[in-house]
Amino acid sequence: MKSNQIRIAVLLGSISVIGIIAFQIYWVNKTFNLAEQQFNQTIEIALYNVAEKMADFNKHELPNENPVRQISSNYFIVDINDMIDASILDHYLKTEFEYRNIRIDYEYAIYDCETDKMVFGSYYNPSEEASTQNNRAFQKYDEFTYYFGIIFPSKTLYILKTMNIWIISTFVLITALVFFAYAIFVILRQKRLSEIQRDFINNMTHEFKTPVSTIAISAKVLSDPSIINDPERLHNYAEIIETQNKRLEQQIDKVLQVARIETNKFKLHKEAIEIDPLLMEISQAFARPLKEKNGNISLDLNLGSKTIFADRHHMMSVIYNLLDNAVKYSGNDAQIIIKTSLKAESVEISIQDNGIGIPKHLHKKIFDKFYRISSGDIHNVKGFGIGLNYVKNIINEHNWQIKLVSESGRGSTFIIIIPN
Repeated sequence: MKSNQIRIAVLLGSISVIGIIAFQIYWVNKTFNLAEQQFNQTIEIALYNVAEKMADFNKHELPNENPVRQISSNYFIVDINDMIDASILDHYLKTEFEYRNIRIDYEYAIYDCETDKMVFGSYYNPSEEASTQNNRAFQKYDEFTYYFGIIFPSKTLYILKTMNIWIISTFVLITALVFFAYAIFVILRQKRLSEIQRDFINNMTHEFKTPVSTIAISAKVLSDPSIINDPERLHNYAEIIETQNKRLEQQIDKVLQVARIETNKFKLHKEAIEIDPLLMEISQAFARPLKEKNGNISLDLNLGSKTIFADRHHMMSVIYNLLDNAVKYSGNDAQIIIKTSLKAESVEISIQDNGIGIPKHLHKKIFDKFYRISSGDIHNVKGFGIGLNYVKNIINEHNWQIKLVSESGRGSTFIIIIPN
């Protein structure tokens, strides 16, 4: 699938998802409001009937106006217009709510005109679930003299329980959206892997093509019988073949090393290593290429005979990869500085260059396998994009740390931190 098709599919899918979510929220909210309105009406009717029964019991008439007032979402006031017997009120509330199948927790209080306070009645829990009376602050209502207030603390949960079908449908929708999001993630990840695979094949082909072509040309020259009469020329072409062969071996070894690390088919063979002499040895391999580009490699080694326990082969490969990148991305007039220092709890090896630098938002990505910073021409800087991933894996296997200090256009410094 082409990139544009994937983008269109993701865009249309995202718009559809947003639309579905918006409609679901709208209808759930509307259904909740309707259910709440129905609940309020049912409660008002029930409380009105309770008020009528209390008036009949007291042989007194109710006021002409509706005696039931809703003060807040879950708080109702009922005007009895006469003295209220708490036990009788409790009986009428229970029987009326049971008759109308209103199985919800409630708490009521009766207004006492002598103390001008709401006197708490009782807390009723028809579901017999774990609940506690919280002595809620019942709001007074100055327009009435003989009244009681009733609170439904679990009103919202009660209404939600009546919306089971909507809750189930919402759960199904969320599940479908999660699978959709996962499918999009897989598609984008597969697209990214395809691009990485294509770039890797292109890079590998380019990297192998040059030495193979060079070896083929050199072999053709050496097959000429007359070259025996020119020993110097024979020696030069033999060196070329040897150099290009080593280059091929290094490239193949990089790929194999990453494969071994991923399958855990390699083991570290740690030994005591003097760091400074090792760095001097590796730096000599880069001195000549740098000199040809008017560059220079400087050593600031301060560890003396200090040793660390590490796998010598992998340690050399790590330093080699870091120096190779420093040279590649510094271009002409490269200035490379290798520095070692002894800290209180660690040994630090830093490799600094004056190259193109790395933007801060890419600092973590550069250690990903096959990742290469885009430079327009994919072969502008040679490589497979596995060098720094290999470095990171070896650092982790040794339980070390690696830190990058870099900004775009200001060079890069890689710091290896080795605990003492």
